[in-house]
Order: sequence, then C-alpha cells, then structure tokens
Amino acid sequence: MIYVTGDRLYPHHVRAAAFDTRWRGLDPEQVHAYLNRLADELDRLHRELTTANTEAERIRQALRQWHSRHTACRFTDPDGSPNSRWPR
Repeated sequence: MIYVTGDRLYPHHVRAAAFDTRWRGLDPEQVHAYLNRLADELDRLHRELTTANTEAERIRQALRQWHSRHTACRFTDPDGSPNSRWPR
C-alpha cells in the first residue's frame, strides 16, 4: 500500500488553481486547458479507485462467507486418514 503524506489532490483542486499573470508568462488558455484535462484524468482515476475498492471489499466478504461455510469440511485421503491435505 502506498501512504501519501499531506493532502490528496482532487479534481476540484486542479480546476480551482489560479496563477499569477506576468508580462511574459505562460499562455493562460493553454494552462487552463491542461489543468482541465488533468482534472478529468484525476476524476476518472478516483472513480476507478472507488470501483476497485468496492470490488475488493465484495470479494473479501465472499471469501469470508465461503470460509465460514467450509470450516467444517475435511479432506479424507483415499487410504482413510482424515485431515490429510496431500496424497502420499
């Protein structure tokens, strides 16, 4: 897991970014077009992350349910010895 220090960057942070204007600075239209593109990408990634986390939680719950249903199941070896996991 990756731990992030400080505040996370969200799409609305990028869209609300403001820059000082200078006599020979960057073209504000290009900067804002790029920031909008970046904000759209962040928005997409946040949606994908939410979907992935939801799916992971669904799988964890299903695994817990499966495990609790099958805790009493025992493997019996063809030779009759119970609880043996691998054939000899």
